[in-house]
Amino acid sequence: MLKRIALHWQILIGLILGVAYGAWLPEYVSYVSWLGVLFLRALNMVIVPVILCSIISGVANVGSADNLGRLGLKTMGFYMITSLFAIVTGLILVNFTQPGLGADLGLIQHVEGLSNTRQSIGETLLQIVPKNIFQAFSEGQMLSIIFFAILFGFFITKVNEKPRRFLTDFFNSSLEVVMEITMFIIKFAPIGIFGIVANQISQVPDLWALAQRLGLYMLTVIVALLFHMLITLSIALKVLGKVSPLQHLRNMSVPILTAFSTSSSNATLPLSLEAVEHKSGVSNKIASFTLPLGATINMNGTALYECVAVMFIAQAYGIDLTFSQQMIVVFTALLAAIGSAGIPMAGLVMMAIVMNAVGLPLEGIGLILAVDRILDMFRTVVNVYGDTCGAVVVAKSEGEMLKA
Repeated sequence: MLKRIALHWQILIGLILGVAYGAWLPEYVSYVSWLGVLFLRALNMVIVPVILCSIISGVANVGSADNLGRLGLKTMGFYMITSLFAIVTGLILVNFTQPGLGADLGLIQHVEGLSNTRQSIGETLLQIVPKNIFQAFSEGQMLSIIFFAILFGFFITKVNEKPRRFLTDFFNSSLEVVMEITMFIIKFAPIGIFGIVANQISQVPDLWALAQRLGLYMLTVIVALLFHMLITLSIALKVLGKVSPLQHLRNMSVPILTAFSTSSSNATLPLSLEAVEHKSGVSNKIASFTLPLGATINMNGTALYECVAVMFIAQAYGIDLTFSQQMIVVFTALLAAIGSAGIPMAGLVMMAIVMNAVGLPLEGIGLILAVDRILDMFRTVVNVYGDTCGAVVVAKSEGEMLKA
């Protein structure tokens, strides 16, 4: 019976059942929460192999340095420009609605580990080059892994024909095996998402009361995210990718629902690769280069969210940020989003960088902590969807024929 139901409908059913279970049976959530933990552990198990094999395979198959440079420039350009559009959208909307005026500062909660987040943008960027690549693998340092994979893939193209062909075939074959393992894990996504959502919902004591107290702030974030996803990225798809935005949205239904449920760009990456290649028709060469890169540095939703959140906190404290300070927020939100990990609530930690840049008290993060997990689900959807849009646009610019 379940085999006849499309995977995205199975995931949606699991999500709805998880909400119902967490809301009505919170005392029994421990019986099902382990399903979500196990599912996320299985996805995390394949993230590093997927990123390593896909990028090395993609770069090695690109061929010459000229091709790689062109592809990298297009990919980075699209990601940076769309992230900037996202931040500006959030800035305009938060200045218009001003959700922080009169906000209840009694909502502030204590945030653990903020003293450890005072890391400069420069230090974050320095970590791109790992001191120990095996340590980077074990700790999941994605920027370092991507840097090493690009370097390794590039120098495969520089060796003699026999080792070049062997290594290229090896990583192409390894990627196929890893993706088969991943698709096996994905078959259990509806069950895992049921456990994840049930656990999340059970931890919110009074969802309606929380929405009433921080409702305008939540609405501002969600409307800005939807505008960027459905308007800005749709225009990019139509104008630059020459594809139907509605069709692309349908094609990406499984990655979108998984991103919403897991709040993790990295965990959703294998599904994004599968959907972009098999449903949108993007070649493995393009998809395996653009999507892993996007899952690490292209955080449209996170960048927008950090801008809105920092402005909300400033308004709540009665601090009037000047135009130049708001431009600093825009710039640092962009850089902080690049260094943000593709894991749940990573944006909350990176927000400390943005707040330090304009002198806001870090304790203010506690003001939004109560609703951050909910909003994290929405911004992860935009992060993932933005990656897939980038893959389609870059593929079209390379002359590929797409299915959408």
